[in-house]
Amino acid sequence: MTTVLEPVAVTVEDGDVNYVQWAPAIAGALAAAALAFVLHSFAAAIGLAVSSTAPTWRDASTMLQFLSGLYLVLVAIVSLGIGGYIAGRMRAPLAVSADEGEFRDGTHGLLVWAIAMILTVLMTWAAAQSLTRLAAPSGPSAQSVAGENVIAYDLDRLFRADKRPANADLTYARSEAARILLTTASHRGLATDDRAYLVRLTAANTGLAPPEAEKRVDTIVTQARDNLRKARRASVILAFMAGAAALLGAAVAWFAACAGGNHRDGASAFSMSWGWNGPRLR
Repeated sequence: MTTVLEPVAVTVEDGDVNYVQWAPAIAGALAAAALAFVLHSFAAAIGLAVSSTAPTWRDASTMLQFLSGLYLVLVAIVSLGIGGYIAGRMRAPLAVSADEGEFRDGTHGLLVWAIAMILTVLMTWAAAQSLTRLAAPSGPSAQSVAGENVIAYDLDRLFRADKRPANADLTYARSEAARILLTTASHRGLATDDRAYLVRLTAANTGLAPPEAEKRVDTIVTQARDNLRKARRASVILAFMAGAAALLGAAVAWFAACAGGNHRDGASAFSMSWGWNGPRLR
C-alpha cells in the first residue's frame, strides 16, 4: 500500500518577509499581459476591434462596436483572473490571521492589475505608433491634421480630379480642408463662410466649375459629418468599455488572488497536479 503525503503550506513569520512580495506580483502581471496580448491579437485577426485606420471600418455597425467593447471586458476577466491567481498561489504564506492573509493575497492581486495596466498602456502606445506610420499619408508631404485619418477617404474624393490645374497646391489645401471638415461634427456645424471657402478651394485644386464644386462639397460635407459621428460614437463605446474592463479586472484580480491563496494553503479542494487517475484533491 502506497502512502501519498499531501503537501502542507509552511508559514513564515511576518517579520521575515516584506509586506509586498514583488516576484509573484510581477509574474502574475506578465502572465496576464501576455495572455491579453494573445487574445487581442486573435480579435484583431478576425476584425473584432473597436477602432481601425481602414476607411471601411467607419461602416461598422453599433452592434459590432458593442461586441468589440464587450470583448475588452472578457479579456480583462480572463487574463487578470489568471494573473491574480498566479500571484496569490505563488505568494509565500505568513503566520497571520485568515482575514489578514486574505487581504494580503487580494492586495497582490491588485498589484498584478496595476502592473498589467501599465504594460497594456505601453503595448497600446507602441501599437498606435506603428499604426500611425502604416496609415495612409494625408497628402504629398508628411503634414497631418488631428483626426484626419477618419476622413482621409472623404478628402480624397473632395480633391479628386482627372486633370489637376498646374498651379494647384494640394498639400496645404488638403490640410486646410480637413480642418474645415472637422467642424461639421460640432454643434454649430459648418459655417457659411467656411462652406463658401471650401467650394472655392475645391474648384481651384480640381478644375471643376463652381456649381460642380459646390455640389461635391455638399456631398462630402454630409459624408464627413456622418463618419465623424460614427468615430465619436465608437470612441465613447471604447472609453466606456475600457473603463468598465479596468474596474472589473481589478475586482477579478483581487478575488482570483484570494482563491489562489486559499488553494495554496489547502483551504479549498483544488490541485494543479494531474495524474493518470485524475486530479488529487486535498
